[in-house]
Amino acid sequence: MGALSLRLSDELETQLAREADVEGRPKSEVARRALAEWLTAREKKRFMDDMVRAAKLLYSDPAVIAESREIQADFDAIDTTLGHIEAEERATALHPDDPAGT
Repeated sequence: MGALSLRLSDELETQLAREADVEGRPKSEVARRALAEWLTAREKKRFMDDMVRAAKLLYSDPAVIAESREIQADFDAIDTTLGHIEAEERATALHPDDPAGT
């Protein structure tokens, strides 16, 4: 395990000591956990920022927009067909998961 030495402002030192007392843990453990959580949050934020940037770039392309609308239309047609099949099964008292209709 690596070691790190750093200087804290009086205010941050007080906050760290208070949190360590509340948690009943050493200040070093509280600081390690806080740093790990902060680094994880930063990584997630960068990932989400990258995803948003990619989505904006992708959906600014008219060809991509047209293709996504075609895909949505296909799914809408499938949903409509499935809805008709389920309605017919209900009308004939067939249970969708039971081929015998019981």
